[in-house]
Amino acid sequence: MRLFTKLQGWYCMGVDWLGYAKPVVDLCLRLWVAWAFFKAGLVKIDNMDSTIDLFTNTYQVPLLPPVVAAYIGTGVELAVPFFLAFGLFGRLAAGFMFVYNIICVISFPDLWPDGFWAGLFGSAFKDHKVWGLMLLVTFVYGPGKLSIDYLLMRFIPRLRPVSN
Repeated sequence: MRLFTKLQGWYCMGVDWLGYAKPVVDLCLRLWVAWAFFKAGLVKIDNMDSTIDLFTNTYQVPLLPPVVAAYIGTGVELAVPFFLAFGLFGRLAAGFMFVYNIICVISFPDLWPDGFWAGLFGSAFKDHKVWGLMLLVTFVYGPGKLSIDYLLMRFIPRLRPVSN
């Protein structure tokens, strides 16, 4: 029994120490995804003629003309990652980017040549799946303590969510 008690104590101590890593992990998740989408925006804005051509001939964006979709997509990829990285409106930015990521996957059928469901469970668009999960974590749990949202809620009590 003493061995079990000792192991339990070590385990609890390890869990406590992991609690200190949570803000850093939250920040790393946000920065990883923000950087991936921001880099994509930089590539698009570098040559808008090529980007418009991609949106005209390759991507299949529903509901929007290709030129409008090209400019909106580029703008989203350049602007929203800043909100995500700094954790300003963190959940909103993560939720928005989560939906945007899904639209990217649906609009680019080359990511799933064997069909959408085969691609979903295969490796066709593994980066998008990882980004989606990272964004979902931030959306559900929030941007964490290393964020502007946390600072605003800490120093402006009116911004704190009402708990039941």
